[in-house]
Amino acid sequence: MSEKQICKRCVSDSENTPDVTFDEEGICNYCRRTEALEKEFPLNEESQQKFEKIIEQVKKEGKGRKYDCVLGVSGGCDSSYLLYKLNELGLRILAVHFDNTWNSDIATTNIYKILKKLKIDLYTHVVDNEEYDDIYKSFIASNVKELDTPTDVALAATMYHAAVKNGVKWMFDGHSFRTEGIVPSGFVYADGKYVESVQKQFGHFPLKTYPNLWLSHQLKWMIFDRIKRIRPLYYMDYNKADAKKLLAEKFDWKWYGGHHMENRFTYFTVNYYMPQKYNADLRVSEISGLIRSGQMTREEGLEELAKPKPVDKEIIELVQKRLGISDQELAEIMARKPLKTFRDYKTYKPVFERFQWFFWILYKLNLAPQNFYMKYCKTK
Repeated sequence: MSEKQICKRCVSDSENTPDVTFDEEGICNYCRRTEALEKEFPLNEESQQKFEKIIEQVKKEGKGRKYDCVLGVSGGCDSSYLLYKLNELGLRILAVHFDNTWNSDIATTNIYKILKKLKIDLYTHVVDNEEYDDIYKSFIASNVKELDTPTDVALAATMYHAAVKNGVKWMFDGHSFRTEGIVPSGFVYADGKYVESVQKQFGHFPLKTYPNLWLSHQLKWMIFDRIKRIRPLYYMDYNKADAKKLLAEKFDWKWYGGHHMENRFTYFTVNYYMPQKYNADLRVSEISGLIRSGQMTREEGLEELAKPKPVDKEIIELVQKRLGISDQELAEIMARKPLKTFRDYKTYKPVFERFQWFFWILYKLNLAPQNFYMKYCKTK
């Protein structure tokens, strides 16, 4: 067995980080990819001017409409901070939320506190809870690690629906590669065909209230409706600790305990299911991002990663109660073999890879996010 290798810059390692490679300097491919992103989105005056021109264009294209842009919100730090900053820039925002019926009370309260004070409208799609719980049970039965994929897909679809309904040409989200890092597709994968494939094989409910993101619809929205996707935090000197402090002072915003913890099922997936069943710790990506951006030292990162993930027994019990899983069944689920990945089910990944050149063009036109092209379309 080869010795475990850890990146000399971040905390990505050869045992637990999917698809990781190291160069002759001992630096991982995710650090090198971040360097490329830093060159594309540098924190300098030229980049700031580019962002200011984007904001001007958003306002120009929003004339005659009620809203300039849509922004996905979860009650978390990143999207909450972005609500504040975009409002400060004078954009008329339509906040968009996909309610999978598993939100924590803290996250829900955070959303309404900020929206009320900033006088921003909210577009929400609430899925039928029995249908959605059945989708979650299907993903558990499929034996893949990314149980929360349906939420990621549904939020993207809900944002497109909100944009089309209101004639909006710009979609914003709160992702930041500097604070969240680059999550390998081997950790989590998400697309609409994947959700359909798993639900068709294991589910008992048809997808009626669930807003799936079909590729044909997505291409229409990108190519014909010309809905552009931008990540404003890529252009900002965004410090997460400072953002939390600002939000708490201005909006009485509450911290919910950690990244991905604003939703109870996401908490179950990220803090219990993935680490204990797959030895998959998403903190690797987040901590690595904070190290690369100078918001945490590598020593602090390694120390934090050595701590066990917190597990709230009440949330585990809630998941069992809602999904009808006994203690014995949960033990069987956690021990079930063989482990599966998205490659064991039908997905759009072969299409994304085959037409990599096409999605590169969409990415360059701001019609598809950079990380979508890098994560889903590139074969290496």
